[in-house]
Amino acid sequence: MIPSQFFTTGLAWSLALGLTASAQQVPVKSDSLTDAVVRRVHKYALTIDPHLDILADFNTAGNDAGTETKGQFDLPKLERGDLDVATVALFAGTAKKTPENIATARKEVDTKLAALRRFVSQHPDRLEFAYTAADLERIPAKGKHAILLSFLNAFSLGKDLTQLSLLHREGVRVFGLTHAGNNDWADSSRPSVGFDDKPDELGGLSALGRQSVSDLNRLGAIIDVSQLTPAGVLQTIQLSRAPVIASHSAVRGRVDATRNLNNDELKAIAANGGVVSIVAFSAYLHPSAEQLANYKKNVWEPFGLQPGDDAKSKLNAADYQKFQAAYREFSSSGYKYTNLADYLDAVDYAVRLIGIDHVGLASDFNHGGGVTGYAHVGELPNVTRELLKRGYSEEEIRKLWGGNFLRVFREVEATAKELQREHKLAAKQ
Repeated sequence: MIPSQFFTTGLAWSLALGLTASAQQVPVKSDSLTDAVVRRVHKYALTIDPHLDILADFNTAGNDAGTETKGQFDLPKLERGDLDVATVALFAGTAKKTPENIATARKEVDTKLAALRRFVSQHPDRLEFAYTAADLERIPAKGKHAILLSFLNAFSLGKDLTQLSLLHREGVRVFGLTHAGNNDWADSSRPSVGFDDKPDELGGLSALGRQSVSDLNRLGAIIDVSQLTPAGVLQTIQLSRAPVIASHSAVRGRVDATRNLNNDELKAIAANGGVVSIVAFSAYLHPSAEQLANYKKNVWEPFGLQPGDDAKSKLNAADYQKFQAAYREFSSSGYKYTNLADYLDAVDYAVRLIGIDHVGLASDFNHGGGVTGYAHVGELPNVTRELLKRGYSEEEIRKLWGGNFLRVFREVEATAKELQREHKLAAKQ
């Protein structure tokens, strides 16, 4: 959700950062950017969205994802946008730490996994699950779209470390520990007053969270530091033997939101060999008083609540369902409050600061993501067009859209093999 601190204006963008030599090019003349040129460049790139969500009713009766839906991700949009790899999150939100709430969250994760399996099985000629870095190239080469599973928010795992290997066995290859609200694994960059959270109460990662880093390295899973506190980000990098990613983050140097990454975090991820995928999420790109006012008015105030309240515990079941519907309706129109220029300004900032090899593109669709011009999966080519207008070369666009993510995935897999070799050698001694 979108707490009020997201809308605090950040530091001015320093032009002194300067473009890297590879990115500083004469922009392509707009009159030469025909649809055919844009489509060719877009098609040639391996396009990977490292984080998008599905709605609770995804691919259910009356909402078949094989047809056009109200959601930002379905098969027709996937094909119009020519997205090669959709990394879809098995996400459930945080609540107060009770066995009942943890079980409910895990049920949501399992329901989404089942829906995605149905989706892929219903369209075997057009969709296929990806499990390895090689799959990310192999599946699009066959003319199909790859579905890569990710996981966000360890709240649904309770304190059970064995769930990481079980989820990996189910096909999950990207793991993020937190969302809004602290859990037993890590502090969130957005601690929840409604859940009685305290800022930095774990000091970043808990012992459980620290152990998860080595377990995920061993499994060959990509670690996602989005949503962590600065302490959690830096601890994860220090502990990880493999590069990490931020699958859907923006930059705090432009918008001073705790959810955004500061310059030190950005530089640390790059120094680790990782990738920061800049998210097209309006509140993290361009603060809007109108958006905040509408958020309070249309989502919270009808139920006598304020942003940050624990709506689930304060409302009866019927009103909580209405509250969730109000949030879904609001978030589905979040793209209206900013545009592609604001989005690519954030991308430019990251490229200037940490280099083209460490930046990617992300949407967070179906969880508030999107900007005007890039409001759903079907509008991916619009991003490619704007990158060309800004002077990015085709090689650089390929890195941003998927090449950098693919490199990290390969390095994560290589690290896992090395750790397995080390384990075997140690066992023989």
